[in-house]
Amino acid sequence: MTVVIDCNILVICLTSRSPYHRIYQALVNEKFNLAVISEIILEYEEIITDKYGIETTQAFLALLAELPNVQFHHTYYQWNLINSDPDDNKYCDCAIASKADYIITEDKHFKVLEDIPFPKLNVISIDEFMEML
Repeated sequence: MTVVIDCNILVICLTSRSPYHRIYQALVNEKFNLAVISEIILEYEEIITDKYGIETTQAFLALLAELPNVQFHHTYYQWNLINSDPDDNKYCDCAIASKADYIITEDKHFKVLEDIPFPKLNVISIDEFMEML
């Protein structure tokens, strides 16, 4: 299973005190594939640095670079499926480029994808993903 994980979801999974830390552990234990593009990595870097500091960020990004189940993709197009928050489109573009099974997010801007017949993107919540793991 290949997924794209919204930055806010990833950030809350990093700490061992989080009830969602199992997602981070599943990533490290190669239980699913994580698809990313450079724009997503840059957002991960910015938000994780703000929350946990530069050392934690550097360690996490190094881990992503080494894990065999982290798939780096390049997007050659922009679908612009989310108008209410154009910054979220990078997750859609990554999901399309990687043929991801799911986008994991709690962001309400992604609700618009339910009404878009093509390209079909499956958006699930963090709790739905936890059940799958």
